[in-house]
Amino acid sequence: MIISLGHYIFLGTVLFIIGMVGFLVRRNIITVFMSLELMFNAIGINLVGFSHHFGIVRGQIFTMFIIAVAAAEAAVGLAIIIAIFRNKPTVNVDEFNIMKW
Repeated sequence: MIISLGHYIFLGTVLFIIGMVGFLVRRNIITVFMSLELMFNAIGINLVGFSHHFGIVRGQIFTMFIIAVAAAEAAVGLAIIIAIFRNKPTVNVDEFNIMKW
């Protein structure tokens, strides 16, 4: 079985929709964070699929940059989540109002 461009697009679209629904619906900050990472990976899958289909390497190189940015975002995001959790022991997004006066 040959994997075509449609398979890449379908997988990337399904993963992006799952990530978007998780980002918009869920209120747990860890789940929101994981949904954001899932959306980044879906974009990377689509870029690799287009790169493979058209025979150019730019999409794969750009995907490596996306992975690097996602790793840095994961490190900084988790540090921020831990810092907020120390001040207010909740992981509910609706209760994060520590920046208000």
